[in-house]
Amino acid sequence: MRAAALYSAAGSLLLTGLAVTPADGTPGAPGAAELRGTAVAAARASAAGLDFGACPEESPAGMRCATVRVPLDYARPGGKQIELTVSRMPATGRDRANSKHKVPRQGALVYNPGGPGASSLNFPMIGVVPEWQRIAAAYDLVGYAPRGVAPSAPLSCEKPEEFFKAPSLAPVHPGEAYKRERIARAKAYARGCAERSGSGLEFYNSLNNARDLDVLRAALGESRLTFMGASYGTYVGALYATLFPGHLRRMVLDSAVDPDPAKVWYRENLDQSAAFEDRWADFRAWVARHHDVYGLGATPAAVQRSYDTASDRLEAHPADGRVGPGQLQNTFLMAGYYDDYWPSRAAALAAYLKGDAGPLVRLGAPSPETAAEAENGSAVYAAVECNDAPWPTDFRIWDRDNTRLARTAPFETWDNAWVNLPCAYWPARRQVPLDVRTGTGETPPVLILAAERDAATPYDGALELNRRLAGSTLVTERDAGTHGIGGGPNRCVNAHLDAYLLEGRLPGRRAACAPRPEPRPTEPAGRATPDRDALKGKGA
Repeated sequence: MRAAALYSAAGSLLLTGLAVTPADGTPGAPGAAELRGTAVAAARASAAGLDFGACPEESPAGMRCATVRVPLDYARPGGKQIELTVSRMPATGRDRANSKHKVPRQGALVYNPGGPGASSLNFPMIGVVPEWQRIAAAYDLVGYAPRGVAPSAPLSCEKPEEFFKAPSLAPVHPGEAYKRERIARAKAYARGCAERSGSGLEFYNSLNNARDLDVLRAALGESRLTFMGASYGTYVGALYATLFPGHLRRMVLDSAVDPDPAKVWYRENLDQSAAFEDRWADFRAWVARHHDVYGLGATPAAVQRSYDTASDRLEAHPADGRVGPGQLQNTFLMAGYYDDYWPSRAAALAAYLKGDAGPLVRLGAPSPETAAEAENGSAVYAAVECNDAPWPTDFRIWDRDNTRLARTAPFETWDNAWVNLPCAYWPARRQVPLDVRTGTGETPPVLILAAERDAATPYDGALELNRRLAGSTLVTERDAGTHGIGGGPNRCVNAHLDAYLLEGRLPGRRAACAPRPEPRPTEPAGRATPDRDALKGKGA
């Protein structure tokens, strides 16, 4: 998944002819050896504990870091070990309402931000944010870099200086020559992952991420885990609940990935691309409502024309030599994730079509300073998703499904396909996806949070997870689409989050919250007053 899961018209996307045989023959399945290996590793970690000291990079006062050793292969817990970097900010114990009252500590809250390929090492810093202060009073806030994510045994698939290929194209209906080029690039990328990451590549997968979580729990001295996962982190959490139901204390799963084994990960990404089309429509409608500010068109269709005009111009003349249609698409894709990005994207598009490329370049041009981090994140993303499950190995299947979907969801479909295409040519052994589910009473109740129009993790995934985790509660932010809603601006959502983490209270199987307010428009850069002339262009 390019950031989580893909969705829409799934019923028509029949995956007949799915070729699933991995390069070495037989898919691996989770089993007793890995379970025993996890117990061995957790016992070692419990005995060793964590020696917190200075963090790898400068950090705020109070935040400390440590490393925990985990097996590369849990079936061989005495074999090669790798180190995961962990960060922690101790519980403050401060009661905002009564400075004389000491809030009892409830243990550690471990956070996974998703990806795959993202780190939560900076998560403990969130305790200073007002929405998080009650939680930070009761819990040590714990972040970590999952396996493969720097500095935790980092993976790499190509030289960082070669990672940003800019300017680039982003055809919504690619021709045969472009498809051949992308196939060649996908094959080269998969080879690079094997060459640069070595024989242990297959062990960077979601099942091992869940096992690592249990070792981290033990290292922290916690008999049971309190965990919050967002986006892909919800899948890691769901796997953990299935593998280690007796080790769970409380769990929050925010913006849920659909755990259906049949969807991991090829169909998830198709679902996601369809959902991004709906969210793209939401954004264009918002821009059209603010035509008096941006001048990009008074209808969603007119906003689309403004966007298409910009894309065509950038193909002919990339802005600053670095921003082409591909960079434009990536910049506006972020508007599908977060409403807060809508004003800056609309303003940059309006300014560009008026002759000022500066705002668009600042948003979209690749930064050499971030190349190593971006390349590492991309490598972990590929390794985890490609290792996790079977993928079609015949490009004709990809071509059929994405061509069909792009007829109704052109905005993200093919760009998403290209990100995932290395999985068609992946050289490592594949896992068999775990059938995520828990029975009544096997685990404490789990809290699931979801926005109804989330594109990265479509809402159907939250419904499916709610069905599979017995006793779980789903809190929905209605008519909203921001990706990741816990601890944000919605007070209703935060009230449920606080009640659960601080008191263990849940509202029942389902609850709903009204949406957050729409973002307010901001003036395009360099304009004192709105230009009310309609632009012949597209939208974002």
